[in-house]
Amino acid sequence: MMGFTDHDRDLTFESVIFTAGSGLEAGVVERSTGLSTDSHAVTGALKSTAIIEADIVRGLYDSAEVVLWLVDWSDVTKRLRISTGQIGEIRRSATAFEAEVVGLSEALNQRSGRVYHPRCDLRVGEGGCGIDTSDPAFRGAGVVLAASGSHRFTASGLDSYQTGWFAEGVLIWTSGGNQHVKGQVKLHRSDPESAFFELWRAPGIEIAPGDTFDVVAGCDKRLSTCRDKFANIVNFRGFPHMPGDDFAAGYPSGSGHDGGSLLQG
Repeated sequence: MMGFTDHDRDLTFESVIFTAGSGLEAGVVERSTGLSTDSHAVTGALKSTAIIEADIVRGLYDSAEVVLWLVDWSDVTKRLRISTGQIGEIRRSATAFEAEVVGLSEALNQRSGRVYHPRCDLRVGEGGCGIDTSDPAFRGAGVVLAASGSHRFTASGLDSYQTGWFAEGVLIWTSGGNQHVKGQVKLHRSDPESAFFELWRAPGIEIAPGDTFDVVAGCDKRLSTCRDKFANIVNFRGFPHMPGDDFAAGYPSGSGHDGGSLLQG
């Protein structure tokens, strides 16, 4: 837990020291009635010893709780809690960052329950999927040989996996500047002596030779992939036989809309 104040000296209450002159500075606070999401922004300098860029990149502040107080600096017992929220989007520049703080009602905007869609709504290894991602068949470990650009690199230790095995999979850095950071694999190609990876997004710290990582097999969530790649069709959670929008909105005559099953045989 860390405390910051825009007063010119430190303040202390509830066993927290609110440090002056570093860390965070609050912006305009928007409040609303009903279920609308309250929000405000906080900014800070990356030179602060309390909040450093590497921790932001690693996601240590993602969804962190933020409590905003209005305090009488001459008597801190006279204080009012203005809002409670959590960190949403964080934007970084060369020397500073700005974090969006969203209210507790933001949780009501998150998807809840199942989604009816032709593709599966689970990630590989997620509860209900049934795949054990600790199995070497679905998980590998590699070492970066060389980086090309901010999100492309070649690696050793994964030459036994066929091309595309890790595409759409999750990559977790286990050492180097991006340690503990997760990313999603866009492209995986297996060569005789190395493997080539391209990530959807560049990690916050430059990839360097010698960095190590774990990578989990990817899935495009199609029925055929669940059957052929993972032999896991019994746990498939999609609805591949749902009619499309054009079929559902079509007229009965001449288009197969006879009320019968869409499955043949």
